[in-house]
Amino acid sequence: MKIYLSQDAVARALGADDIAKALVDAGVELVRVGSRGMTWLEPLAEVEIDGLRHAYGPLTLADVPALLDGSLEGHGPTEDIPFLKNQTRLTFQRCGVIDPLDLDAYRAHGGLSGLSRALDMEGMGVVEEAKASGLRGRGGAGFPTGIKWETVAKAEADQKYIVCNADEGDSATFADRMIMEGDPFSLIEGMAIAGIGVGATKGYVYLRSEYPDAIRVMNDAVKIARANGVLGASVMGKGPAFDMEIRVGAGAYVCGEETSLLNSLEGKRGVVRPKPPLPALEGFLGKPTVVNNVISLATIPVIFEKGAQAYADFGLGRSRGTIPLQIAGNVKFGGLYEVAFGLPLGDIVNSIGGGTRSGRPVKAVQVGGPLGAYFSPDQFDTPFGYEEFDGAGGLIGHAGLTIFDDQADMLQMARFAMEFCAVESCGKCTPCRIGAVRGVETIDRIAAGDDAAKELLADLCETMTDGSLCALGGFTPYPVMSALTLFPDDFATTKEAAE
Repeated sequence: MKIYLSQDAVARALGADDIAKALVDAGVELVRVGSRGMTWLEPLAEVEIDGLRHAYGPLTLADVPALLDGSLEGHGPTEDIPFLKNQTRLTFQRCGVIDPLDLDAYRAHGGLSGLSRALDMEGMGVVEEAKASGLRGRGGAGFPTGIKWETVAKAEADQKYIVCNADEGDSATFADRMIMEGDPFSLIEGMAIAGIGVGATKGYVYLRSEYPDAIRVMNDAVKIARANGVLGASVMGKGPAFDMEIRVGAGAYVCGEETSLLNSLEGKRGVVRPKPPLPALEGFLGKPTVVNNVISLATIPVIFEKGAQAYADFGLGRSRGTIPLQIAGNVKFGGLYEVAFGLPLGDIVNSIGGGTRSGRPVKAVQVGGPLGAYFSPDQFDTPFGYEEFDGAGGLIGHAGLTIFDDQADMLQMARFAMEFCAVESCGKCTPCRIGAVRGVETIDRIAAGDDAAKELLADLCETMTDGSLCALGGFTPYPVMSALTLFPDDFATTKEAAE
């Protein structure tokens, strides 16, 4: 009997390791895999029946005997579960399918073919392929990946670097973690391709300390890749040198901003650097540096495997390819859903997510993490794309969606945004450092019945947007102003309520 069992951090937190021990003790051939992304089914086990994997979950230790004797009710073939069946899995094609540290299994499922192709191309040819794919930064900024690579490639320097921003600090985001825990070689391969393209020989993954499983898996994967010649003095024995290492951050949210990350990586305090100079010209240790998000880099192998045009054929407008939606909050079916850009927001919330877990009406959806704008059901026809969300007063960010039902107090959510900014500010610029503190005080005045404070809050948000050095202070007004605009009843003062 062969069983695949998730070893994702969520599954482990829910008892997957105890289940694994019981299965091994029973003589089962057990393969630990990453997560399929169906969080509500974790711990998820898949039993191979006639070469087809069948899903059982969420499992408990008490379910193991019934699983082994075939009497446990399951969900049928895993690939037929609607949440999984209707996805377009490109970046996440191997997550939950293979042992994340089995390099042979990675090769068997298409891994390293993109790197092999890149090795047969000239450096600028690699860059042009990335540009042609239309891939944009999946960390939130949405900047064209190929343009960033081109800048670094054309810069003259004796040393260049590839830095992976794995400081996934936004609430309701877990795509980076899932890739690193479930398919780490895809990230390694993507970084190696980037190195070949721009002439960098060294890479770093800046990984947040709150992800111990990802840290362990990534360190093991780098050692395996190095031992098998994927990394080292000659990539796969026929390319230039490229090696990499894992660095662990200390937990500052602001280090998700690329210049703060670079300061931290250099051993300095994690504060924002003024730009210019851009990191692409003067980045890590003052050298030209590509700074890309985990998902951006992990998507590169599939682009080179299938071709830039095949990837660019997916999507909407200037939002090309697929996006890993991370659905969380008060939702029935939470998890990761990879799909081409363009789905209406309402389809994501109601059809894919199944509406609220509480069964109450959806009141708001925050898209883009704690600095993302709130959307009301009246905006659910907004297509999921960078320009489309910008036009609606929001941002995609890292594509995390947090769903709230009609019991949510949006004044308190706006207050949380300001409080979050005040706590996490690096202190470099006044609009962020002081503005967020004043923002909390101003919202408290509104809650206490001061109607005039609403105008003051709007003015303060404008100052933070225009004057902050980075997105932490600059984007905090998104959730605040969207809450104030879309849900005015939650900001009604005591006097207004009485009238």
